[in-house]
Formats: sequence, C-alpha cells, structure tokens
Amino acid sequence: MKYIIPVVIILLVIAVFAFIIRRKHNTEIERLEHEKHQIQNKPILEEMTKVKQLNMNGQTEEMFERWRNTWTEVMDVLMPKIDVLLFDAEENVDKFLFIKASKTEKEIQSLITSCDQKMSTILKELEELIGSEEKNRIEMEQLKEQHRAARKTLLAHQYSFGDAVPVLEAKLESFNPHFEEFDKLTDSGNYLSAREIVISVQNEGQKFFHILHDIPTVLSEIQHKIPASIHDLRNGQKEMEESSYYLQHLEMTAKLDAIEEELKVLKQAIVELKVTKTIERVEEIKDEIETFYDLLEKEVLAKKYVDQHKEKTADRLREVTSVTLAVNEEATYVQQSYRLPEKEAEIPQSCLKELEELQKKFELLSSRVEEEKSAYSSLQEELNEIAEDIDRLYEEQDRFANSLKNLRIDENKARAKLEELKNLLHDTDRMLQKANIPGIPEDMDVRLEEAEEHIYVAMQSLQEVPLNMSLVENYLSKAEACMEEVHQKAKEMLENVLLTEKIIQYGNRYRANHPNVHMRLLEAEEAFRQLRYAKALEDAATAVEEVEPGALKKIEVLVKEDAWRT
Repeated sequence: MKYIIPVVIILLVIAVFAFIIRRKHNTEIERLEHEKHQIQNKPILEEMTKVKQLNMNGQTEEMFERWRNTWTEVMDVLMPKIDVLLFDAEENVDKFLFIKASKTEKEIQSLITSCDQKMSTILKELEELIGSEEKNRIEMEQLKEQHRAARKTLLAHQYSFGDAVPVLEAKLESFNPHFEEFDKLTDSGNYLSAREIVISVQNEGQKFFHILHDIPTVLSEIQHKIPASIHDLRNGQKEMEESSYYLQHLEMTAKLDAIEEELKVLKQAIVELKVTKTIERVEEIKDEIETFYDLLEKEVLAKKYVDQHKEKTADRLREVTSVTLAVNEEATYVQQSYRLPEKEAEIPQSCLKELEELQKKFELLSSRVEEEKSAYSSLQEELNEIAEDIDRLYEEQDRFANSLKNLRIDENKARAKLEELKNLLHDTDRMLQKANIPGIPEDMDVRLEEAEEHIYVAMQSLQEVPLNMSLVENYLSKAEACMEEVHQKAKEMLENVLLTEKIIQYGNRYRANHPNVHMRLLEAEEAFRQLRYAKALEDAATAVEEVEPGALKKIEVLVKEDAWRT
C-alpha cells in the first residue's frame, strides 16, 4: 500500500494538471473563434454597396475591384482554413496533445491577425473614399460660391479696386481651370485626386479672397484718407506759421512730401497684389501722421503755457532776487554776532550768482520769444527749468534764513542749559558737604574739578564775539555729559556710605560671639575713616553675610524705606 498510494496521488496530480491545461486551451480556442466571428461580421459588404452609388470609373473602380478580391480571399479561402485549424486544435486538446494544439493556435492567431488587418484596411480606404467624395462636393461648392461672390463684388464695385481690377479679374479666371479639372476627376471616379485639387484651391482661395476683402479699405486709405490728412496738416502748418509758430524743427514739409511719393509706390504694390506688406506700411504712415498732429498740438499748448507763465516767472525771479538780497544783508549783520560755517556763509552770495545766471537765461528766452524763431516746446522746457531753479534757490534761502533766526534761540537755550549745569554742580557740591561723612574721596574731587572745567570752557565760548554756536554746543554737550556723570556718582557714593553705616550697625550684634566678624568690621571702619567707602562697604557686607546670609538685601530694603520716608 505504501507504494500504491504515492503512485495514485501522482496520477491524480497529473490528471488535475492535464485538465487545467485542457481548460486553458479550450478558453483560448473560444477566444480565437470569437475573433474570427468579429472579422466575419465587419460591415464590408454594406460599405462597398455605398461605393456603387459613386462613379464606378478610374480610381474608384480599381479600388473597388481590389477590395472585392481581398474580401473574397478572406471569406472564401482564409476563413475556411481557420475553421479547419480550429477543428484540429479542438481535436488535439481532446487527445491531450497540448504542444501540437499550441502550435495550431499560434497559426490560427497569425491568420486572424492578417485577416483583421486586411479588413480594417478596406474599411479605412472605404471611409476615406466616401468621405473624400462628400467633403469634395461640399467644400468645392463653397469655393465656387466664394468665387461667384468675389466676381460679383469686383463687377459691382470696380471703382473701389482701382487699377488692380484687371489683375484681380485674371486671378479670378485662374480658378476656372481648377474647377473644370475637379469636375472631370469627379466624373471619372478619381475622388482622391479631386481631393488634392480641392485642398490646393482652398489654400489659394484663402489668400486671394482675403486680399480681395482688404484692397478697398487700404486703397481708400492710400487714395483718400491719408492724402486728406496730409492736406489738413499742411494747412495747419501754414496757419500756425502765419501765427508766429516756429515749426521748421519738425521738418514736416519734407516728410509729408516723402509720404506722398511713397503712396504712389504703395498704390502700385496693390496692383501687384502685395497687399499684406502694404497694409503694414499704411498703418505705420497713419501713426506718423498722428504723431505730426500730436506735435502740432504740443506746440499750441506750449505757446499757451509760455504766454501764461513767462511774466509769472519774471515776477518770481524778481521776488526771489529781492529775498536773497535781504537774506544776504541779514547774514552780514548776524555775522557780527555769530560765526557761521564757511559753506553756510557763502549761501547768499552763491544764490545771487545763480540768480544772475537765471536772469540772463530768462532775458535770452524772452528775446527768442519775441524773435519767433524758436519752437515753443523747447521754450516751454527752458521756462520750466528756470522756474524749477528759482524755486530751488528760494527753498535754499528760506532754510538759510530760518537757520539765522534759530541762532539767537540756540544761544538762549545754551545759556539756560549752562545755568542748569552750574546749579547742578553747586547742588552736588553742597550735597557732598552737608553729608555726614568723614570726607570726600580724591577721585570725587577730581571729577568735580573736571566738570567745573568743562562748564567754564562752555561759559568762555559763550563770551566770544562773534559767537561760534557749533563750538558752543560741542562744549556744552561735553559739560552736560560730565556733570550728569559726577552727580550720579556722588549720589551713588552717599547711598553706599549710608548702607555701610547701617551694615556696621547691624553687624555689631555679632561682634561678641564672632571674632572674625569683629575683625572684618574693624577693617571696614578703618577703610571708612580713610574715605575708601567702596572697600568699607565690601568688607562690612562680607562680614555680615558670613553669619547671616541674606542680611544685605534686608538692610538695603530698610535703607530705601528710610530714604523714601525722608
């Protein structure tokens, strides 16, 4: 039994495997048969019947015969062969001849693919032929209609096309041979060749019908609108020159003459049907003419501006010159009492020189206005420049005049500040003298003397004639910084002295039981008597903190409370 059972299992496995492969081959045969039916069901005959409605001549007849032969070959030769092979494949599968069945299936697939490609090619060519016939008929009818409309337009509006009429008529006539050739090819069944004619005529027609549409407009511009604009510009130029305008800088006459000559060339280009480039150049000419209109308008506006602002500028020039002379006199007077920086002192004289130059420019401008030989646009620019320079000088004078007025104010402020510093020095000295301390340390005396020296130097600078306020403010700034530092240091020193006394008093309670504290407090007292207050504070604070950490903060709070109550 131990040998039989394994053999049975192996046979069962082989049988199951064989049936799985057999099922797979049956599925493949069903798929191939389905593809065969799909090919057989393709509507080849129905589509070929549609072709019979066309002219069965030429290309159409040749293609129809080829399609029919191909279809007959597929249906009468290849399809029966596929049926036989399918039967063979099924028989091989039933006999479990799987290798042979696979080979047959591959051959069937190859034949089906070949048949499918042939049938698809027939359908594609059928569609192309039938579609070409329909497209040709519709599109050619549209082209003929456009051709008739173009001829009608040309006959009805010949005056709009000018000398281009003969060329346009010849161009229209050139379409007729193409129309005749198209009809001939269509009648003979050569629809694909006719399609090429349609595409060629469409391309040519698109260009021509567009040109035909544009010619009347561009001719109207060349023959009427642009010449009318040139005529208006010439009249406007003449009227303005008679009204004292100078326009030679525009060179309008020469440029307008050149445009008129170019219009003749452009008109000939229309006859030669070079319409696209002509339209571009016409647009450029229109822009140039519009520019001339703008330039003439600019001259009109400029003359109006010059007429309105010339006298105002003259008055403003006189006004600022008068102000500058007054400021110059004021500066001369002020310099008797105050010393001005060299650059500032030169401002009035410098402005007067510039005003003299502006006066010359203005006089030259006035003479050019009277001579009527200058463009008003350039005169306007010059007048604007003069007016801007006048305003700039006025603002500069105004700033300078304000600085002169501020000198007296700055002097008074400096004297008041000096009095404040002197009082602060006196208060600081009195605060130190009244304090209950053994004496004033040497470094504090030096600081006081230094502050007093700075105050003295600032006071001496205020006595100079003429007064140099820049120097005064510099000395005063140094004196103020030094005095504020001395006063702050004095306050800190007195606060430390009071704190030292309080710490020593607080530490007396520890002298008896803590010899080390007693010794440190003695050193602090000695340093205090020697006016070494910082050293005394450090020794006393260290002694107390050793036996009672945090005592220093407690004492500082008490000292601040006493100071607040005081």
